[in-house]
Amino acid sequence: MRRGGTWIQRWRVPLGFLCGAIFIVLARPTPRALIIGAAVSVIGLAIRAWASGHIRKNAQLAVSGPYAFTRNPLYLGSFLLGIGFTIASGRWVLAILFAALFLGIYFPVMRVEAGTMGELFGKEYQSYKQAVPLFFPRFTPYTQSDNNIRFDANLYLRYREYRAALGLVIAWGLLLVKSYYLR
Repeated sequence: MRRGGTWIQRWRVPLGFLCGAIFIVLARPTPRALIIGAAVSVIGLAIRAWASGHIRKNAQLAVSGPYAFTRNPLYLGSFLLGIGFTIASGRWVLAILFAALFLGIYFPVMRVEAGTMGELFGKEYQSYKQAVPLFFPRFTPYTQSDNNIRFDANLYLRYREYRAALGLVIAWGLLLVKSYYLR
């Protein structure tokens, strides 16, 4: 993999912000849609926060916390954030845009990252890969000696995961304002 990752890895966040802006412009939120969407988004945000406290990027294979259920809990959390945002938009046609963004960007990124993990962690990753699904979680945790690792709030801060919460608050604020003026 080239330094800095593939173009799709580098552009996934800016494209997400662009789509978020398009969603806000096209949104027709209702109070009910905002409440349901917020509930789904908060679950996604919680999964992302939990995952960020268990990952030690490229230094150790993460198999604890949410990584015991899915190999990509950060992306699962992002998916739920996006689903919640789509619900809150009140425009089901935006689900097509979200699906295209997620399927077109995040699944290829997950495949690229799986290759990198295989290179970094070899047999350990191959065993993990065979037992833990790429995206949709398994019902029982993957058990390995390393999954006794506890959540580390310092990792949450190091990876600046709090920015996802801040982004959610800003997006929801904009949707609330828009719902007020659409009445």
